[in-house]
Amino acid sequence: MAELKSASIQSAAARLETEVAADDLSAQIAALREDLSKLSESVIAIGQGAKSVVAEEASLATERVRDKVREEPLFALAVTAGVAYMIGLLSRR
Repeated sequence: MAELKSASIQSAAARLETEVAADDLSAQIAALREDLSKLSESVIAIGQGAKSVVAEEASLATERVRDKVREEPLFALAVTAGVAYMIGLLSRR
């Protein structure tokens, strides 16, 4: 009879330990989901910031090229012709 009570106590202790472990696991999963949510928001914010910086830099570069073409149209035409000639040579191969 004593062995039966001992086995019953061990079984109850094992069940309790399993429940505690399951609750702990659930809490950890909830914390991970929250962390992933925060990471997603951070990545989105970084991406939007990078997008605005790149768009601004592209706009500045476009303005510089337009100004350079207006200042020296013959040079721009010569560069364009040279690039087209090089592309033509490379496409033949």
